[in-house]
Amino acid sequence: MSKKQRGFEVVKDEHRTAFDVFTDEKKKTHQFAKEVKLPKRADDKSAGYDFYLPKELEVLPMQKTLLPLDVKAYMQENELLEIYIRSSLAIKQGLMLSNNVGIVDASYYNNEGNDGNITLALVNTTGKTIKLGEGERIAQGIFKNYLLADEDAPTSKERKGGMGSSGK
Repeated sequence: MSKKQRGFEVVKDEHRTAFDVFTDEKKKTHQFAKEVKLPKRADDKSAGYDFYLPKELEVLPMQKTLLPLDVKAYMQENELLEIYIRSSLAIKQGLMLSNNVGIVDASYYNNEGNDGNITLALVNTTGKTIKLGEGERIAQGIFKNYLLADEDAPTSKERKGGMGSSGK
């Protein structure tokens, strides 16, 4: 059997948080999504894998919302996954990723902090509430190779935690 090259999986149950609400910590709740839909390409010439909303979502005007997808990505050591908001949501509705482009490193997969749960940091740049339905395509991810600089010297040998933990 050949080694897996790149793809997507559902995170382990103990790290599934797609139904947690992070905008108001006092009202944080947790329940599993009915089904996690793994990213898929729209057609055979699409570069990006579409990520789907695990639940209905409202993003209030000028609000940032963290949306865990309960999906993780595996890839080769010299690859990364770039995540972009779908252009129709950015152009027509004013929804953006707060970091503009999400970068998922190969070391993020199966990390001890969150098992590699990909989370989108969404920002509503408009003055009106944006409502999105469960199963809607929200973002797209593109796998890419990257190069290393001469005399490359990483600050640590391996990742210890989840989002934002590299280099700590």
